[in-house]
Amino acid sequence: MNKLPEINCDLGEGMPNEELIFPLIDTASIACGGHIGDESTISQSIQLALEQKKKVGAHPSYPDQKNFGRKSMKIADKDLKKSILIQILKFEQMAEKAGLPMDHIKFHGALYNDAAANPELADSLTDFVATYFHNTPILAPPHSQMEKYIIQKGLKHRVEVFGDRRYLENYQLVPRSVFGSHMISEIDISQHLKTLVENGYFLSDTGKKLQIKADTICFHGDNPGIADFLPSIRKKFWS
Repeated sequence: MNKLPEINCDLGEGMPNEELIFPLIDTASIACGGHIGDESTISQSIQLALEQKKKVGAHPSYPDQKNFGRKSMKIADKDLKKSILIQILKFEQMAEKAGLPMDHIKFHGALYNDAAANPELADSLTDFVATYFHNTPILAPPHSQMEKYIIQKGLKHRVEVFGDRRYLENYQLVPRSVFGSHMISEIDISQHLKTLVENGYFLSDTGKKLQIKADTICFHGDNPGIADFLPSIRKKFWS
């Protein structure tokens, strides 16, 4: 790849090591109450972003703190949109008060994955963004329903891939329930990224080459190995 993607990280999720992560990333997606987070945690993450001169975006979720937003949820469309709007506006108002613009919107967990595969949900969420936040880029997975509807509606977006998750042949993530789907070691993550950085593709779980032109690479803030692998990964590929 000629230009390396940015590094982004999902933060504001109650992990104790954010001050170690912020210097190593370019932008953060801050949890804003759906799966976790409140005004205190949002404020703390925004302050760290200010100190490190990093960009920040909203990270809304299904309103499901019990399951950390990682289980699909049956919820009326109007109720989902109301919840997401409240989450994003809370974040946006706090970020703007601190002097930081909202850089992007990234849906979290099951909502992100469901919208990647479900055309009706993708259509609904992109309508929502077009109505309320049409100038804000959406972080979206490649070859997904979200990307399809974003392009159809002329919305701004950045193609996002995960540096610590494995992929199926259809560009969707290997479910977390599958052993090895979530990588935590520098060795595994380095091997995963090497083909993307050098040749523009990931290897799927079956070994198929998945051609990808990514704008941003995400590492999960709640990955138990992030404080160990991210400094090495940043130095190896981005120095």
